[in-house]
Amino acid sequence: MFHALRGALLVASILAPHRIVSLLPSLTEDICALGLQARLVAVSAYSRDIPCAKGLPRVGDYQSVDNERIVALHADLVIGLPSQAQLVAPLRALGIRVLLLPDESYDDIYLDIARIGAAAGVAQRAARLTETLKAQVAALHARTRSFRTHPRVFVTLSVEPIWTVGPQSYIARMIELAGGRLAVTKLAQPYAMFSPERLLALRPDAIVATRDSEIGTVLAKAPWRDLRAVRLHRIFTPPNDDILVHPSPRFIEGLRWLIQRLQPIANRSAHSS
Repeated sequence: MFHALRGALLVASILAPHRIVSLLPSLTEDICALGLQARLVAVSAYSRDIPCAKGLPRVGDYQSVDNERIVALHADLVIGLPSQAQLVAPLRALGIRVLLLPDESYDDIYLDIARIGAAAGVAQRAARLTETLKAQVAALHARTRSFRTHPRVFVTLSVEPIWTVGPQSYIARMIELAGGRLAVTKLAQPYAMFSPERLLALRPDAIVATRDSEIGTVLAKAPWRDLRAVRLHRIFTPPNDDILVHPSPRFIEGLRWLIQRLQPIANRSAHSS
């Protein structure tokens, strides 16, 4: 039995891909968290701030993929989004393995880790990583049990026009785990445009804005200047947008950061809020 198992693992190791291309930053972070950075040969254009991706060729983004370069790099596994299916169809036609993974929901974080782990021959490592992440989430979420209230949070991805996140997004789940509530309760898509009038009517307790949104440029304008969260200086910008917008193992950093920002608001008395 032992020799058979060892043989199976050896075969799996030989067949496992050794030249991986990632077409999305969050998937790049999954690959690195699984200890597979040595197998990465190329990444997406938006992976420049990911430490394990530094110096690697950039071969695509959400709208284009350099298939010729991927072929020249002798890639044996390309990982991307379902929306990139047409872009990588030529690679599939050449027999290169393509793995397309959704990354919009909180559950997708764990599912993507498992699927990448299985494809790369490190399924057990993926299972251990998932267990570790879930334990960290549980420990962080436990801190919110003492919250007196659950602040209503509006997330700003862009200010002109206003883009935000809806209940279907993974960021909405992050806010819940951090002890808050997403102020937007209805949105057709996980990420969509939002009118100034609707924002004013929401009256959120706090605003979480990405650095890319450059929210500081509009705070003196309507509707922002009329929001209570703005008047009370409850505008929070992460040190790095990746910990907020990438559904990858780095979301633990974002969750910790969110809890630290929401805790003072959640425990503020009704008279001082």
